[in-house]
Amino acid sequence: MIFGERSTPILSLDSRLEVPYSLYLHIPFCGTRCSYCAFNTYTHVEALIPAYVAGLCRELSWLGTGQPVHTIYFGGGTPSLLSPSQVADILAACQRAFDVPPDVEITLEANPGSIGDDYLGRLRETGVNRLSVGMQSAHAQELKLFARQHDVDDVARTISAARRAGFDNLNLDLIYGVPYQTLDMWRVSVEAALALGPDHLSLYALGLEAGTPLAKWVERGWLPAPDDDLAADMYDLADSLVCQAGLSQYEISNWARPGFACRHNLQYWRNQPYLGLGAGAHGYVAGIRYEVVRPIQRYIDLAMQPVDAAPLPFPLTPTVEHHERIDDAGAMAEHMLTGLRLVEEGVSAEGFRQRFGVPIQDVYGEQLDWLTRYDLLRQDGDRLRLTARARLLSNQVFLRFITNLNSSI
Repeated sequence: MIFGERSTPILSLDSRLEVPYSLYLHIPFCGTRCSYCAFNTYTHVEALIPAYVAGLCRELSWLGTGQPVHTIYFGGGTPSLLSPSQVADILAACQRAFDVPPDVEITLEANPGSIGDDYLGRLRETGVNRLSVGMQSAHAQELKLFARQHDVDDVARTISAARRAGFDNLNLDLIYGVPYQTLDMWRVSVEAALALGPDHLSLYALGLEAGTPLAKWVERGWLPAPDDDLAADMYDLADSLVCQAGLSQYEISNWARPGFACRHNLQYWRNQPYLGLGAGAHGYVAGIRYEVVRPIQRYIDLAMQPVDAAPLPFPLTPTVEHHERIDDAGAMAEHMLTGLRLVEEGVSAEGFRQRFGVPIQDVYGEQLDWLTRYDLLRQDGDRLRLTARARLLSNQVFLRFITNLNSSI
């Protein structure tokens, strides 16, 4: 369905600030499925990629009315399964639908070992200027446990090829808290990643997501459960090593060289509007959170249906399966939860007042006093930030903003 005149975006208390949008484009195809992955991904259906790309371009045409967009993120799944020409087609659709500036940040996630000089050179020519590489570990046994199809040498070759292709903004992902992983093993992985000279590092504690193979193996006693105390030691060690290498922590799980913080992810953490497109994608715009249908073929069928003149209210399209309006209380709570993840920026009290029209103390005074008293939150002038101690207890801290203050930590 191609809509006629798009209705005016619904405004709410949560959208007072005028900021550019971000686009998240979900690419749900994978060669193999990682044992820890709970994202909406599918294997052995690569034949659907051309139709999927066409559906994604159609969805972009519905949502765009020339609004400014300053970041575009190809996530997955494995976006590097797209050909450079398919990436170019999608980016051309973004250009037609939105006001995309020359300095837009365009990120694409890639698996190491699956792409080389020719692919990366052509990809860079499309306008993609940031590459996020799923290294995950420097140890063969951990990569095998994850069902990854690369080794550490593949990572090095991919990074070298990306640099030759002109990528000057490279991220590496690593996972810690892995069954049987020791502190020394984690040190080796972090040091191996740093030796490759990344501009950005994302370090994630292993999560046992329901339904994943790893979660099932732990439930059945085939693998030990993650050790939270050891994971905390790994977190502290990584922070020390990464900061010594010249990267600064700007978010609970992310470190970057000066000027290389991920602008797209900052959009999430600042609780600013983003459009999610593609099967299973989530978006949050104009006070509405929505989720696109998950099955690939269902998404394609909905995206490619015939023309219909009846418009849906922005940001909804026929591909959206669920949506809800976030009320003021929910928007304020989410603003605190996401903003406090930014360890240096934190939450601005004045910014909160400007956005929501009420002083932060009037809404969360009791919670802020309690967290400050127990050295989990500090206030420096206008800024509220987690303490170093609280970064290891962040989920419990965040609960203070969505549950009764008297619940125990």
